[in-house]
Amino acid sequence: MPQLIDFILHIDEHLVTIVNQFGNSTYLVLFLMIFIETGVVILPFLPGDSLLFAASALAANQAFNLNIWLLLAVFFAAAVLGDSVNYEIGKRVGLAASNNSFFGRFLDQQKLNKAEAFFNKHGGKTIAIARFMPFIRTFAPFISGGSHMNYRKFIHYNVLGGFLWVALCCTAGYFFGNIPVVQDNFSLVVLGIIGISLLPIIVTYCRGRLNRKPESL
Repeated sequence: MPQLIDFILHIDEHLVTIVNQFGNSTYLVLFLMIFIETGVVILPFLPGDSLLFAASALAANQAFNLNIWLLLAVFFAAAVLGDSVNYEIGKRVGLAASNNSFFGRFLDQQKLNKAEAFFNKHGGKTIAIARFMPFIRTFAPFISGGSHMNYRKFIHYNVLGGFLWVALCCTAGYFFGNIPVVQDNFSLVVLGIIGISLLPIIVTYCRGRLNRKPESL
């Protein structure tokens, strides 16, 4: 865990090492990192937002042989394919989640029934918005698959959310990542990105707690 935290906070330095070591194969490494974060439901803690930002910042620096347009394509493909695989995993194990020793910790049949009703009403919006929320973006496609959300509806918002997520994070990294004050305080920038991403979750949690208090009185 300490190594993971160090990697996230100093991802810019680690990316330089990856680029120098792997050369053109860096695109494959970055593809796999985003694909695993979005596609493997048990690994929701990988640094997706900060990775997109840092890689795009390197692409803006001519000292590194990274093409921003190729990065955009690689990240977009990884995000869409990862969520699609996650959807299929949820679809195949979702109905048996309550009997599964691992997935049963997160989902049971009652939760799946509620999730199915929720995604039928708000599913598309949830898939697109969840892209900008760490952890949530990993479980959203899994739950949508487990609740048998219509795949055409899912892929539509999957593509939309993936495009917006990659475009915004990469644009921010490309144009702001090489500003001296950002480079000198990159760890703080990464923490800021994580904090902003988690803000909607925190607000939703606080609202839920406040709404429960009157009922308990």
